[in-house]
Amino acid sequence: MPDEHRLEETFLSHEAERRISEKLDEAEKIEIDVQTDLLKIVQGQADGVSVAGQGLVIQEGIRVQEIKLQTDSIAINPFNAIFGQIEFNEPVNAIARIKVTEVDINHALTSDLIRSQMQKLNLDVDGEIVSFEPQKIEIFLPGDGKIECRGKVLLKERENTRPFTYTALLRPRTNSQPAMLESFNCTEGEGVSIELATALMQKAKELMNTPYFKWEDITFSIKDIKVEIGSLILLLETQVKQIPSSLTVLSP
Repeated sequence: MPDEHRLEETFLSHEAERRISEKLDEAEKIEIDVQTDLLKIVQGQADGVSVAGQGLVIQEGIRVQEIKLQTDSIAINPFNAIFGQIEFNEPVNAIARIKVTEVDINHALTSDLIRSQMQKLNLDVDGEIVSFEPQKIEIFLPGDGKIECRGKVLLKERENTRPFTYTALLRPRTNSQPAMLESFNCTEGEGVSIELATALMQKAKELMNTPYFKWEDITFSIKDIKVEIGSLILLLETQVKQIPSSLTVLSP
């Protein structure tokens, strides 16, 4: 019986891989493992699904060097599962490990998808609304748990609009320490007032402490961040409604 169960798992896993691979231009690696057996399939159940991939581009210009995801037990559509199409009847919890490179991050920051999300930021500074309009952001990963950010924004105060460039060095929030800002420097422009800097730091704190984020059918919270030289590793807790299938792949 265990061998029969393993054959069923292998069949479903290969069919699921084939269906997702049909949506990929090219894949360095894509593996899906459906942990179930025939009886559980008929009952619409599975012990879990794991997904592993390398060199994946999720939507336009967003590349993931490596992703590993494991769900807990799930309720699936039994008819579609027989044909290798895994559809969840209920949202499931999962743990994901995602690795992205410095190059991938900066390429993503220039994509239309990310730029459309970089909206103007409005701050209340002593009753006056001041806005920051992002123009350019670059990320550098020197290691030692640090992230360097260099950016340019348009700063709008009253009727005055002026460019403002900066560099910031920070340590991201992890499961053992809060986010830390080590330095912030104005590299072009007149600088900012203490009141504006205070309001900006408070807004940054709110954003970094956001409990969860959402992408397609996945809601996730960041539990740990590890910064290596040239790469960033995220440990996420997620709730998955469906496994994203809108993937294209960038050749390594």
